[in-house]
Amino acid sequence: MSKTRRNDIRNVAIIAHVDHGKTTLVDCLLRQSGQFRAGQLRGERILDSGDLERERGITILAKNIAIQYEQVKINIIDTPGHADFGGEVERVLNMADGVLLLLDAAEGPMPQTRFVLRKALECDLNPIVVINKIDRPDARPQDVAAETLGLFLELGADDEVADFPCLFASAKEGYATLDPEHPDTSMKPLLEMLVQRVPGPEVDMEAALQMLITTIDYSEFVGRIAIGKIRSGTITKGQSIALLQEGEKILQQKIGQVFLFDKLGRIETDEATAGDIVAFTGIDQVEIGDTLADPERPVALPRLTVDEPTLRMIFSINNSPLAGREGQFLTTRHLRERLRKELERNVALRVEQVPESDTFAVCGRGILHLSVLIETMRREGYELSVGKPQVILRVRNGVQEEPFETLSIEVPHEYMGPVMEMVGARRGQNQDMFIRGDLTHLTFSIPSRGLIGLRTRLLNATKGTAIIHHRLESYQAAEADLPGRATGVLVSMVAGRGVAFGMDGLQERAELFIAPGDEVYEGMIVGENSRRGDMDVNPTKEKKLTNIRAAGSDRNILLKPPRRLSLEAALEYIEEDELVEITPGNIRLRKMILRQGDRKRAQRQLART
Repeated sequence: MSKTRRNDIRNVAIIAHVDHGKTTLVDCLLRQSGQFRAGQLRGERILDSGDLERERGITILAKNIAIQYEQVKINIIDTPGHADFGGEVERVLNMADGVLLLLDAAEGPMPQTRFVLRKALECDLNPIVVINKIDRPDARPQDVAAETLGLFLELGADDEVADFPCLFASAKEGYATLDPEHPDTSMKPLLEMLVQRVPGPEVDMEAALQMLITTIDYSEFVGRIAIGKIRSGTITKGQSIALLQEGEKILQQKIGQVFLFDKLGRIETDEATAGDIVAFTGIDQVEIGDTLADPERPVALPRLTVDEPTLRMIFSINNSPLAGREGQFLTTRHLRERLRKELERNVALRVEQVPESDTFAVCGRGILHLSVLIETMRREGYELSVGKPQVILRVRNGVQEEPFETLSIEVPHEYMGPVMEMVGARRGQNQDMFIRGDLTHLTFSIPSRGLIGLRTRLLNATKGTAIIHHRLESYQAAEADLPGRATGVLVSMVAGRGVAFGMDGLQERAELFIAPGDEVYEGMIVGENSRRGDMDVNPTKEKKLTNIRAAGSDRNILLKPPRRLSLEAALEYIEEDELVEITPGNIRLRKMILRQGDRKRAQRQLART
């Protein structure tokens, strides 16, 4: 076999911490590529095409595009920056021959920067460092470049890798430059560096076909679409291939259509060769991690491996008294099929049916990872109930271990005390603290359990000014039990609709989650108690009618606006005996055992044991 490098293609993945400007940089490259008419590229964050991505302002799924620079086709893979979607990054790095590591000129290396860089180095991909947002007033590009070098050395990079090329850019203003003191007028320096420093794919045109499937897409018209990079050989339309699956299973299949990536979409082609990133149809049984090979010489490539999940939730059908009023998919069969479908493309997800029950243990990288799945299902018309998030423990050498994470917090100086107190109460150990400008930067090592519900409390304590990031650090010996919710809840003991008169008496000692007219049922959580312990209440209580008028008895009732919990806030809020009821139109909190008498009976039995 004689391997050569193709000079007409560059396969590049863009990796970075969340909000460091990956998608904005891709927008800028698209606009300056000269391949689009005026008006074709509208708005910002063009690749964040999903509704959830646009609403939340984050990239959730990795995406492929291709632009042409001079005589070279540059395949660009945009990746998520949030730690909960790290599985997407691990999956698509297999298609790249180089990476572009993006950093914020003010924030510098952040927790997810370390994660994505470590994964790139494990794949033997040499990064090009781009320090973005140098137009920020608090930018410190040279300091960030020095901190990045320190990160490379800390991760064990050798001298050749640590001698990385470095550019300074402002994706918002549309330029890249070698000297931050002398801004350029375009992204041409970056495109030239990509062509010069990223190697072309190493290929063997004469060898047998080998291609690893890294992404699965779906179309209502053609079915499943598999995406990957051809390692050797060629793929043609209608070609017979061997599909090598897990467990040494081999299927004889035939390729349907073959597509190459072009600009923002795909174009059909009759043939694709080694080094190309391609998509093809015609094989319904294909899974992520499978290998396409020559039927006469089927040799499998190593299957994709991603880090194991650290958090799990119990999914079950919605069995509340209000079930079935809004959703279309209500049964266990619907839930099972939807979760199985999600497993086909979400490589970081794990699903197991709980023995002797109709519930499912769904494991993921974090609350955001699983809440995006829940929100997607909700918008598709599913109704379900979800239990309290729990970390996944493991036993090694007879010692029970739990995941620990590195927690980074940026907060104004005056709120440092409450932050230290809250994190310390959850077994967080301060590892680093320094002041930059008006903010104090704090770094902690904290059990993953301690992060559940912490973000909302920190934001409340700092009046929304805290900037919080975290990433998985390691598994360590399990800590003692952590404090739970400091207050109890108000639980409705009747069914009906909330009435202002009854709620007026409750708001003096609680914060309500419902408004007048909202439908409630027995066992539904309608507010947060101001003290420890749950309280059974009647929010539907009406004023008794009388034929005697008295001065002052008809006072005007003023209710505070209810506290509406987002999906993530609701998942972090609940305790072990509670559920989040999720329907297309509402998010409600409830007790697992709805009837008041049954709950008391269960508490007495638990006390005896």
